Amino acid sequence: MSATLEHPTKTVPAPSGTAPAKESRELIRSQVRAGWILLSPALLHSAIFIVIPVLAVLVLSLTDYSFGDSWSWVGLGNYADLFRDVDFQASLVNTVLYAVVVIPISMAIALAVAVGLNQKIKGLGFFRTAFYIPTVTATVAIATIWLWIYNPGSGLANGFLSLFGFAPNRWLADPATALPSLMVVGIWQGLGTKIIIYLAALQGVSRDLLESADLDGASRWQKFVNVTLPALSPVQFFVLITSIVGTFQVFDLVYVMTRGGPGTETRVLVLDIYQNAFQDLKLGYASAETVIMMIVIALFIGAGRLLQKADVND
Repeated sequence: MSATLEHPTKTVPAPSGTAPAKESRELIRSQVRAGWILLSPALLHSAIFIVIPVLAVLVLSLTDYSFGDSWSWVGLGNYADLFRDVDFQASLVNTVLYAVVVIPISMAIALAVAVGLNQKIKGLGFFRTAFYIPTVTATVAIATIWLWIYNPGSGLANGFLSLFGFAPNRWLADPATALPSLMVVGIWQGLGTKIIIYLAALQGVSRDLLESADLDGASRWQKFVNVTLPALSPVQFFVLITSIVGTFQVFDLVYVMTRGGPGTETRVLVLDIYQNAFQDLKLGYASAETVIMMIVIALFIGAGRLLQKADVND
């Protein structure tokens, strides 16, 4: 009698982790889809109000479009004309000079004030509010107040100088003082936002590092330079970028106070763009100016990025 050997079939189990890995991929895909859905309103907004206008400006800058039915392609003709235009040259120089002076001075003052407000002082809320009020005040109202301050006959500026025996000055009518006078207003108006940003960042500086520096016998200045400033580097870059964009977009302050005068001493890029586009109806020419302004802003931001990297590496 022969015995029958039965070989039971062996069930090979699935490799461990296959099902969880598939579920993980599905979860990631669903998260990606949810992320795109949540981002879609912001992306749509950016496409409509940023990408499309920028592309339109680039195209229009190569034409002689003037709000009419007929227009022609001029290529780089507008750009060639720009660099022969003395008004554009003056506005470009004035805008760059305004930015170079206003940005570092306003950032330094704002940081110094924020460090002071970060101390335990009485009336802290009042000082924060007082410094921030100019930021939320309409620029036209600020310009009107400063027009009175700079008034040659009854203004506060000449009244203050007379206390020290100085002769009155025609602040906004004198080519030597017109642009510096606007710079003072720009610095004063922009302090509030920078102070609030710096103050929030200062309150986030590591207390452990500051206490360690105290134990090592570091002075206040050494703690500020070696602990506080490095911690503020990302915030410094953010303030720098917003300041660059803000100073290159200065318009209403100049328009109300000087209209670009005397002569072209306070003529800035946005004012020149406005006059070419909406007064002379040269939209193609104004678009070319806008492209140049965007390039200059990008160069300033790039320089700021390099400075931040060098500061971090140090």
